[in-house]
Amino acid sequence: MALSNSQYDQIMHEYEIRQFNSRRENDKRREYVYAHIPGYKELEDAVSTISVEFEIERLRGADRGKEVLRKKLASNAAARRSLLEEAGLPSDYLMPVYECPDCKDTGYIGNEKCHCFQQKMISLLYEKSNLELLTQQNNFSLLSEGYYGGEDLKHFQAAEKISQSFIKNFGEDYQNLFFYGTVGVGKSFLSICIAKELLDRGISVVYYSAADLFRQLSDLAFDYNSKAAMESLSECLFNCELLIIDDLGTELESRFVNSQLFTILNERDLRRRASIISTNLSLSDIQNRYQDRIFSRLVSHFQLLRLSGQDIRLQKART
Repeated sequence: MALSNSQYDQIMHEYEIRQFNSRRENDKRREYVYAHIPGYKELEDAVSTISVEFEIERLRGADRGKEVLRKKLASNAAARRSLLEEAGLPSDYLMPVYECPDCKDTGYIGNEKCHCFQQKMISLLYEKSNLELLTQQNNFSLLSEGYYGGEDLKHFQAAEKISQSFIKNFGEDYQNLFFYGTVGVGKSFLSICIAKELLDRGISVVYYSAADLFRQLSDLAFDYNSKAAMESLSECLFNCELLIIDDLGTELESRFVNSQLFTILNERDLRRRASIISTNLSLSDIQNRYQDRIFSRLVSHFQLLRLSGQDIRLQKART
């Protein structure tokens, strides 16, 4: 499960705030009890006195045993609880209040991340992926094969099967997927379905439409003041566990786009980071539009999945 250092620090800072608020609330409650319940502070102060006295006796060789100490401390605790209850407060009024009692707002149970940390991580990954809204409308629970027939159905079923295998083996086998075919036949849908399944496992996924990605890269590359932002975006594109580039071919054609696309493909391959690309272009269109080295990288390092059929959006509009 991949988080950048800044993302990890962001989550841990939230836990620090939780702990600070818990301590502040506990201090306020204790001050209230000291001011309004006579005798409570004296009983609380006596706890350390009892423990110190028993330790001194033990060092002098007159140890009366741990059971005696336990009984005295238990009697003191019972007296404090009784005072709280008589004042109309719950007996655990001065116990720390945690948003997550399982990890006590530390984020960890032992050396393992708590379930609350896992959920924060997944939420943050969704936020950074550009997919939060898209996954609500594109997920396997909404998948329907009813829009396909004949060879089109066979193509979709094959792509669906490979998508499920991609998800199952993610992190164990290095794979890349390339969905291509006509408009509205489920290419983006399957890409986002895969993204949702992996995000829910805490895997870092970054999604961009090709037009938006190369526009951002162009804006940053030619602005000297955006050098740090360019480096941050590049690091994200190169290192996220799954990168999805949707609608390749909708961006403006330029040598800059060719250069950036090759760099992304090459860097991710060197780092063994998975990618999914979808496009409405045919393979011959891809070969004509992009440099040979890009086309070669796509056909040799990606599993090519062709989808066909009628535009599903138009089919839905007719019903």
